Amino acid sequence: MEQGISAVDVICKVGLERVIRTNGDAACVKPDTAERMKKIGMLFIPINFLDLQKDIQSVTASEKEMQTVPASSMSVVNFYITDQDLNTAHRGIEVVPIQGLFEFTINGIPINGPKNMIETGPDTGQFYIKLELPETINGRPLSQDDIVLIKYLDESDYSGEQRILVKSVPLTKTFAKVESSGGGSRIGHEFTVRIYEPDANRDSKNEDKISLSELEFRSEGGIRTTLANPKFEANRSHLVETGPNTDTFEVIIKIPRQLDGKTIHIGDEYEIRYIDKSTPSNSNEKIILKGKIG
Repeated sequence: MEQGISAVDVICKVGLERVIRTNGDAACVKPDTAERMKKIGMLFIPINFLDLQKDIQSVTASEKEMQTVPASSMSVVNFYITDQDLNTAHRGIEVVPIQGLFEFTINGIPINGPKNMIETGPDTGQFYIKLELPETINGRPLSQDDIVLIKYLDESDYSGEQRILVKSVPLTKTFAKVESSGGGSRIGHEFTVRIYEPDANRDSKNEDKISLSELEFRSEGGIRTTLANPKFEANRSHLVETGPNTDTFEVIIKIPRQLDGKTIHIGDEYEIRYIDKSTPSNSNEKIILKGKIG
């Protein structure tokens, strides 16, 4: 790929399935990993086109369809359009200029789109479009409240009438989530820290783990440490997956009265931070759980 090979031309070793992540890069993964990535929206399209045809909602040759995946701010929206009217060279992969076919807006403000779209395989009639998002819109950085609107200006449908296909794509920064349950706001009382992190689920048959050192604890008075600090009296040295292939990891801890010689007081606010290193934007994002000592 570094030498310019297209993602659709990547060849995987026997036993691995070729997929395209939301950043447009190809990856070679085990079939169960591909299914899991697809389920949580980490792929825009599997590269195994025969399997793809079984998964996509059935359409007739003259119908149109647009499908998208979650978008990441300051990154890209990956999507594809199914339109057999554009499939004229049935033996090759076509590259089609999109000028006049698409309109792209963020919160109603027009943005520039790519020059071309590429067919996902010979004679598929499905075309991949990579829409790169700007860092700002009207001078304001994009946020998770923003909506990307994609309009496909279909010249004619099966009845000969012109129509417009529209898809809205909400911006998201990460798939990971951090939650807590139990007596987390009281000093010395056990509570559960829970992370939903599909990328840490590498073994579909056994429970995976996340190191406690990957979760940072911050509180008033300049307290900075990780949950690996023995003062938290964690019930294990890792967050452990709640079962095979659940994507959810848990550990039970206690907030101590003192950390590294500094006292935690009732009413103090605290944060537990986790860095998601496999976001759709291919960048690191902080996932923060906030609480107050009761």
